[in-house]
Amino acid sequence: MTRSLSIVVDQALAAAVRAPSPHNSQPWRFAVDRERVEVRLDRDRVLSVADPDAHEARLSCGAALLNLVVSLRFQGFEPRVRLLPDAAEPDLLAVVTHDGNHRVSVEDQTLADAVFRRHTHRRPFLDRSVPAGIRAALVRAAGGEGATLHFVDAEYVRLTALARRAEFLQAGDDAFRAESARWTRRHAASPDGVPLGAAGPPPDHEGVVALRESHLDPDLPVRAYERQPLLAVVLTPDAGPAADVRAGLAMQRVLLTATSVRVATSFLSQPFEVASTRAGITELFRPLGRPHAVLRMGYGYSAASWTGRRPAHDVVARIVDGEKRNGGG
Repeated sequence: MTRSLSIVVDQALAAAVRAPSPHNSQPWRFAVDRERVEVRLDRDRVLSVADPDAHEARLSCGAALLNLVVSLRFQGFEPRVRLLPDAAEPDLLAVVTHDGNHRVSVEDQTLADAVFRRHTHRRPFLDRSVPAGIRAALVRAAGGEGATLHFVDAEYVRLTALARRAEFLQAGDDAFRAESARWTRRHAASPDGVPLGAAGPPPDHEGVVALRESHLDPDLPVRAYERQPLLAVVLTPDAGPAADVRAGLAMQRVLLTATSVRVATSFLSQPFEVASTRAGITELFRPLGRPHAVLRMGYGYSAASWTGRRPAHDVVARIVDGEKRNGGG
């Protein structure tokens, strides 16, 4: 391998920051020490009302970790990943080191290409089903990271009721509304948060799936949304911070795989953000494992603006002679 490792790591970090996060809050930081990259939770960017236990933030960091790993493999390096390696530092979520050369596969190339094309689709889907073969590929993607992707069937009515209940409770919660307002309807050039151009049109009917009011643009004409979108749940056999990160890895591999076959995705996060509905969704899927994320999937017919990202040098500290120095230089 003749390329400079520092250039390889810089490109991997540029991929890492393309991960999704609640309200595009980007709750991650990285520290780089030669061949070592640390992935850390940024507590200052955890949504204290919607995500008091930082569960969704750790999912996001797991997604960023998957992007980092995908980029390293695509560039011909074999990464070794250790999750939560230091009990004394609970916000140190993972350490990635270089462990030799990697022979790049077609899958590596496909996933790496999807990193910069994946975005959250907050607009209507076509009434077109996702084929069984693609669903099977998405299930395999989650399984490759030690998680399960379960397509919602018998649980559909109870799950969507929980989502509507959570949306109702959040609408009456002044603290939640204030937090949401800080991160949404941003200017188009904002490096974080959700710009108004990425929002969807108001629905012309009350569907079975609750849509975030903060992610709708009231100035757009009302549109028909799909009556019953395809929903899938990411689950792990265990719970806790390490399981959150693993679920984030699996979630992102599913999202990248979906992107590679032109399946659009978004999130149904409301049930995880209210204590009572969080308990309800945990109980609903208890026979299958610990639920971490609900994904809405389908085929979109109108594109929206993508959300911005902070440049990697704003979230990276370089460790030089044992001291951290902010920035990518």
